[in-house]
Amino acid sequence: MNLPNKLTLLRVLAIPVIVTFLLLNTPVFRIAAIVLFVLACLTDWLDGHIARKQGIVTVFGKFLDPVADKLLVLSTMITLAGLGQLPAWVCVLVLFRELMVDGLRMIAVQKGVVIAAGKLGKIKTVSQMVLVVTVLLNFQFIMDLRIDWALIAVVVIMTVWSGVDYFRKNRMVFVESYDA
Repeated sequence: MNLPNKLTLLRVLAIPVIVTFLLLNTPVFRIAAIVLFVLACLTDWLDGHIARKQGIVTVFGKFLDPVADKLLVLSTMITLAGLGQLPAWVCVLVLFRELMVDGLRMIAVQKGVVIAAGKLGKIKTVSQMVLVVTVLLNFQFIMDLRIDWALIAVVVIMTVWSGVDYFRKNRMVFVESYDA
């Protein structure tokens, strides 16, 4: 297993630790959750950078990397919603978009089409990660940053826009006679 795939697996393994730290809900564990979440987010950039630079992109990495991102962001968002730090509807919207896009990808795969992550999807992921970090910082330091609602608006717009964009660009997979 190459280094990028190990970094992706590390990101997945960090998820239950982050969630546990948040649920323990003490200042020390919240700070640890923030640090671990930020480090996990950085591995998202690092694993892709290393894989592309060294030419060691694998099928396993192409599959697990976006799944790891979704699990990291959604698990943390859902935990924050359960703690009353993030509106639950934001989590539902993000989950709905992810399931719809994954469904589109499954249909495409059956037709021999691979749908790569688009630029909007990457921006969406980064916006979600920034929102989570901001909420985590507010949760820890009670900073009452007013940018939370602005970031929620950005996340909602990017989540919907990138989801619609995936369907618009790949609508051909719904044509019955389409063969790749």
